[in-house]
Amino acid sequence: MRTQVAIIGAGPAGLLLAHLLARGGVDAVVLETRSQEYVAARIRAGILEQSSVDLLTSAGLGDRLRAEGHEHRGIYLQWPGERHHLDFLDLTGRTVWVYGQTEVQKDLVAAGTALVHYEVSAVSLHDVLAERPSVTFVDADGAEQRLEADVIAGCDGSFGPSRGAMPARTFERTYPYSWLGILAEVAPSTDELIYAWHPNGFALHSMRSPTVSRLYLQVPNGTDPAGWSDDRIWDELATRLGHGQDGWKLTPGPVTDKSVLPMRSYVQTPMRHGRLFLAGDAAHIVPPTGAKGLNLAIADVTLLSRALVAWLKDDDPALADGYSDDALRRVWRCTHFSWWMTTMLHIGADPFDAQLQLSQLKWVTTSHAGAQGLAENYAGLPIGF
Repeated sequence: MRTQVAIIGAGPAGLLLAHLLARGGVDAVVLETRSQEYVAARIRAGILEQSSVDLLTSAGLGDRLRAEGHEHRGIYLQWPGERHHLDFLDLTGRTVWVYGQTEVQKDLVAAGTALVHYEVSAVSLHDVLAERPSVTFVDADGAEQRLEADVIAGCDGSFGPSRGAMPARTFERTYPYSWLGILAEVAPSTDELIYAWHPNGFALHSMRSPTVSRLYLQVPNGTDPAGWSDDRIWDELATRLGHGQDGWKLTPGPVTDKSVLPMRSYVQTPMRHGRLFLAGDAAHIVPPTGAKGLNLAIADVTLLSRALVAWLKDDDPALADGYSDDALRRVWRCTHFSWWMTTMLHIGADPFDAQLQLSQLKWVTTSHAGAQGLAENYAGLPIGF
């Protein structure tokens, strides 16, 4: 088998890269170890930055997003006795959209621009420093295959083979807490996301649609979700989110999914080695507090698609040569913002830290400069920043 770009991973990063390359006249083949149904069902990010929405729209993927997604002007920051709204549109002229990663995945599959081999195994990268790298794998029928390409793009997440084929320096931080997350078949109790600091721990009220809520509780690492009954979860959410505060009420409902998400930051540099390029979670992980994971992947593959089209079609390698530095500039900015939001809102063992967090929250919600800085980072800097 032969193609111009071999893409490993058929999540949003891989399929969007294939879609953008096809629009630029570059062929690609996508390899995925999981089934199409499994990939489509993964519950992940739900917030799209303005730049991500603009990119998806310009790529012909925005019709359902605009029709079924929900534009939000900002978020609420809260601590006991106080809730403050930060209006991103007033502060920066930009907004965010609630539109789940599962919906982005559906749109990419429906576009039909990517040739994908699902349920492959034994994926291995070869000769990434040569002019003709290749990927060997076993297809869904059990046949051994070799895919030759000009370039390999690793969009296969933090546990895929691409990261292991990249000699690189890594930076990592593991946080001393996790999120217990639920999906609930109940209309959201808020018009926009609530980020709540509480002595019991952080809580977040998010949503997926007008009838589905997504909520999170800070819990210790190693927490077993089976140890949390639905009633216990709703009671703790009500406490941390301020049920009854100024007349606000949290409405519980049937829980359809319950899971624990560890919190960590990870960056691998560089994001290129020879003819192997990394994008998305293969190169970096951020805690979800800043809503950056999917948006970073979209930014990565946007830069990478432009670079590969220029190189493979126009014989201009300049953007490809600068890809790692260009992508990492935004990665580190978003990594810092995600760390900042996480450490401002999550409770630790030190009461001194708790007072610093409250001081920071009061500054952000009363200072125009503080609010604008949060809004600029949350709503998203332009792709290519």
